[in-house]
Amino acid sequence: MYSNILIPVAFGEGRDHAQAAAVAQHLASEGARITLLHVMEQLPVYAAEYIPADLVAGSRERVNARLQVMASELPNCQSALIEGPTGRSITDYAQEHGIDLIVMPSHQPALSDILLGSTAAWVTRHVKCAVHVIR
Repeated sequence: MYSNILIPVAFGEGRDHAQAAAVAQHLASEGARITLLHVMEQLPVYAAEYIPADLVAGSRERVNARLQVMASELPNCQSALIEGPTGRSITDYAQEHGIDLIVMPSHQPALSDILLGSTAAWVTRHVKCAVHVIR
């Protein structure tokens, strides 16, 4: 069983976060900590000047509020919101916070995922802890 579980959360991509939470709870040892993590991709420099700062701040606040609501529905759960490239940020967070299991919702791969690699595939190749991918 696992004591420090991470669930990466991506909004608007049809991922089954409820199933990920159920799997995490099933694999959790008594008193285990679960963290819901959302990674906000950084805007490219060439585009950032065209997007109002209040739009970005508002989006961050809405995402953070959604994460907190989701975390409040699970026992011993917290939320985290970070910025950076998604795959690398998830693996870095796992390393820095002593995560021993990542339960990661994923979508059915498309040809572009096979050629370019999805976030779930990147994380499973680079993280040092166990990963449970849900389709």
